Formats: sequence, C-alpha cells, structure tokens
Amino acid sequence: MERISCRNILLNADREALDNLFEKVENERLLRKYNDITLLYESAIKDWNQTAYEIMLKMMDVGVNKSAYQSLAHHIPYRYLLREASSALSVEALLIGGSGLLSMYDEDEYISQLKEQWNHLANKYDLSPMRYSEWNLARVRPYNHPVLRLAQLSTLLHSKEFIVNRIIDCKSVEDVENLFCVEASEYWKNHFVPARESINVSKRIGKEKSHILGINLVVPIQIAYSDNIGKRELRNRAMTLLGMLPAENNRYTRRWQQKGLFLKNAKESQAVIQIVTEYCQKERCAECPVMQMGQNL
Repeated sequence: MERISCRNILLNADREALDNLFEKVENERLLRKYNDITLLYESAIKDWNQTAYEIMLKMMDVGVNKSAYQSLAHHIPYRYLLREASSALSVEALLIGGSGLLSMYDEDEYISQLKEQWNHLANKYDLSPMRYSEWNLARVRPYNHPVLRLAQLSTLLHSKEFIVNRIIDCKSVEDVENLFCVEASEYWKNHFVPARESINVSKRIGKEKSHILGINLVVPIQIAYSDNIGKRELRNRAMTLLGMLPAENNRYTRRWQQKGLFLKNAKESQAVIQIVTEYCQKERCAECPVMQMGQNL
C-alpha cells in the first residue's frame, strides 16, 4: 500500500474482485499456518494438546517475549498442568515458577505459597525453571506483564478438560470470548506483579486479545485437526468462524484502512497481513496478487 499504484488498484476494484483477492491470499496464509502446525505437531510427538498449548503461549506476546513464552512451553509441558489441573495454586505455581520470574520479587504470604508449591512440583516432576534473564521486562505495560499473563493462563488451564477439545468446540465469536476472556485469581486483583500491591481492578484477558487467539490459535488448530481426522465440516466451520471474527487492529491493517480500504472481518485483515509481510516487505511486487489483479482491471 506504500505505492500509489497499489492503492489505486485496490480502491478501484469492485467488491467481487476484492473478495477473490482476499480469499486467494488468505488461503496462502492458512497454508503457511497449517504447515507450521503440522511441524509443531510432529515435534510434540503427535500430541494435539501440547501443540495447542505451545501456540497459545506463543500468542501471549508476539513481540519481545515471544521466544520466552515458547521456551516455557517446553520447560513446563502441558501434561504436568493437566495432572495438577484440580488445584489452581499448583497450575499457577507450575507456570509462574517455571518461568523463573518468581525469583525476581520479594515475598508475601501468597508468593511464599507459590514458591513452596513450585519447589514441591519441581521435585515431583524433575523440573527446572527458566532463567529470568530470558524475559524482557523493560517498558512492558502492566497489563501485558508476563507474570500477570501467566496468572491469567493459569485460570484458563485450571481444568481437567483437554485444551484442544475446548478449542475445537468453539463455533462463534462468543465461544472464543468465553474460552479466553478469563480473569486471574483473586490475589492478582490488586497486583500486577508479585508482592507489590496496586489498585484493585479486574485482571481479565480482553476481548481483542481473545479475538487474536481465535484467529491465530482456534481457527488454524481446527483446520489442521480437521484434516488430521478427515472431518471436512470442521474445516468449513473454522472458515466461517474466521469470517465472523473482527478484523485485527494493528500497524499493518491501520495503514491500509487509513488509505481508504475498509476491512470487514478477520479473513480480510489476515489477507492484508499476508500481502504486507510476504510481498511488500520482501519487495516481491511482480509476484504480488494485488499487482496481478491490477493487470485485469
């Protein structure tokens, strides 16, 4: 969209041409995600729960702490969380203790309990924590602090029901929000980080974050899982869900919409992200579907 020719092509195209363009490019993006999930599934010893868990952790921060969340998914495999799912304290201790971040903070009564439970579970399962230095905490907004995010995830994973089953069951935007818009446990209502009291406010995963998880976790997992078990209707349902989810609001989509291209749902915003990251940024203009569409206008 940086080039005036691209802008004119899109603004002059009719709705049918745009729909065809977005469908083609979105299929490219879904294929890339499908291949990524397939590789992850194989590395997770063909365990769909571990696969979904790893993607979910990765999506908690797509910026400076993305690799740290991925590392945590390997330090603390999903199977241990499932074994301890009946205890909210144990799930929280595994995630926050396993992150290594507990060692950075002073203690109060609750944090002492978390540390004690982490030490017990680390000994029980022969686990070792990450180095806290793997996390980048500089200029991290309070609501996006890794400790708070892990406390929120603990609420989500404090369940005996397999995480992949809950993901597969999502059929609507409301289902996605009900799954992911969870609130951290009582202690975190007046804490953003351990042992430092803050104002008492809800520490719930917001709707926008839940929609991002719907786009990048729920839909791709449903598609990959449907192909794995040969259930075509699940793939169709996933594509319908993608069309129901709101368009993303990020640096890619905002620039396009500022130039006059309205994006009506997540299918279209995902197509825009694909065009920018795979064609614009790599200077593949001659191969770009936008330019090819322009030749036919």
